[in-house]
Amino acid sequence: MPAAFLGHGNPMNALTRNRYTEAWRTFGESVPRPRAILVVSAHWYTNATAVTAMPRPRTIHDFYGFPQELFDIQYSAPGSPELAEQVADVCKPTWVGQDIDSWGIDHGTWSVLLHAFPDAQIPVVQLSLNAFKDFEHHLELGRKLAPLRDEGILIVGSGNVVHNLRAVDYRQPDSGYDWALRFDDVARETLESSPHEVATLDGHPDFARAVPTPDHYLPLLYIAGLADGEPLDQLVEGHAAGSISMAAYTLGLRCDTTGIDQSGSAADFPEGMQAIDSNI
Repeated sequence: MPAAFLGHGNPMNALTRNRYTEAWRTFGESVPRPRAILVVSAHWYTNATAVTAMPRPRTIHDFYGFPQELFDIQYSAPGSPELAEQVADVCKPTWVGQDIDSWGIDHGTWSVLLHAFPDAQIPVVQLSLNAFKDFEHHLELGRKLAPLRDEGILIVGSGNVVHNLRAVDYRQPDSGYDWALRFDDVARETLESSPHEVATLDGHPDFARAVPTPDHYLPLLYIAGLADGEPLDQLVEGHAAGSISMAAYTLGLRCDTTGIDQSGSAADFPEGMQAIDSNI
């Protein structure tokens, strides 16, 4: 089963159609129908490693200041306690807690899955990001998840290669700062040649501005860990508001995106918004 890293950006992408959401749709139509989906989302960034284990996860609206239409979205995919147990097993000796009532499906997950798999019929499980662990730990956990792909589980990392909300510039709806472009380029070159080396990019001179907090970068390490040297393919590239990369990558699947209009930009942020993310 293939895997993917999807740059989700602004939650408003859930309500719009643009070249990024069309790429996610193409991915969903191209991948073999998965038995279940395991998502590593930037928005479950906590003090432990855990997996959602409830049969009916709730839709979490983990943001503020957005229109009611976004809060009305419900992505009612079932959960999978069985998959949660499998995740805990393959990650040993790392302890993975079974979350039966705390989390659910956050917008890092549903904002992309409602385009890729709009019927919401495939079971969805989320794996949290342990904020106290280093990059190598997350890369290694990605490697440990690899056997799940052989059992029909689609693994998705949802975040952004470049994600600096404090540097957002609404006057740059479809472009990036020079430092954002440079870091995005070096990440792409790394993912297309030696994916596991993205764990070493914290030494790059633009890293501090591109990744001021690790939460949106860490999901990429899980997909890089799965790759085990296999190159990733870029699904779509581009930037939003100067400081957010919308780049997405696939592993084990090359999607045909030639028919997608490449002129469109990502969704606009609501007027007057400053920090739009609950992780800030």
